[in-house]
Amino acid sequence: MNRDIKRLLEDYRDGKRDISEVLIEINKAPFVDIGHSKIDLHRKSRQGVSEVIYGAGKSAEEIRDIVKALMDNGDKTILVTRLSEEKKSLLEGYGITLDYNSRGRIATIGKRPEPDGAGKVVIATGGTSDIPVAEEAAETLRAFGNDVVRLYDVGVAGLHRILDNLDEIMGASVIIAIAGMEGALASVVAGLAEAPVIAVPTSVGYGAAFEGLAALLSMINSCASGVSVVNIDNGFGAGYQASLINHMERRR
Repeated sequence: MNRDIKRLLEDYRDGKRDISEVLIEINKAPFVDIGHSKIDLHRKSRQGVSEVIYGAGKSAEEIRDIVKALMDNGDKTILVTRLSEEKKSLLEGYGITLDYNSRGRIATIGKRPEPDGAGKVVIATGGTSDIPVAEEAAETLRAFGNDVVRLYDVGVAGLHRILDNLDEIMGASVIIAIAGMEGALASVVAGLAEAPVIAVPTSVGYGAAFEGLAALLSMINSCASGVSVVNIDNGFGAGYQASLINHMERRR
């Protein structure tokens, strides 16, 4: 059962809310139509996380309107991905306060929740060029209540670098392995770790890397067990999936 609905029913049982209040919360409209967008207000009730705003392709005004609709619905933490510096400045001009990660092009509006996952999520990158994707994943995880450990530039070209962080690798609840070129980092990490590994191919690499396709195919064909793969440069998708895994115990 969804946590929000369960909490409502527990509040009713404990006398903290009367039945009319509970019914009002449960019967809220599932979405609101603001003209250019239809905002899913029940996303958090269904999935545990509110709708995330994809900033690319939207104007600053459209993002502003969506943020307002989510805030009016009581959302305390709003995530905006693929947000440019220009749109970030325009949103600030509209009076919206953002915690903006310029490298990951991702912004958090509101207060981040305290970490409440089963353990730490480790993010490992093959190289420094993969960090923008890693930061998108890291900020997504933080917005969803996860403790994050960053291990950057630990690729297989210098294997001693990842081996020097075995304590973090072995102690992780979930690992996100991010790499371009041939994408070998995911297989190496998965061969060392007990935790599930989410592989993220990046568009980093020379001509035959085909803007991340080579790494994607390599990760899909990993001989190491326990590897799942998201799309090229999809740090958000990896962070979201890792958060779901890290919160499985709380869902029981």
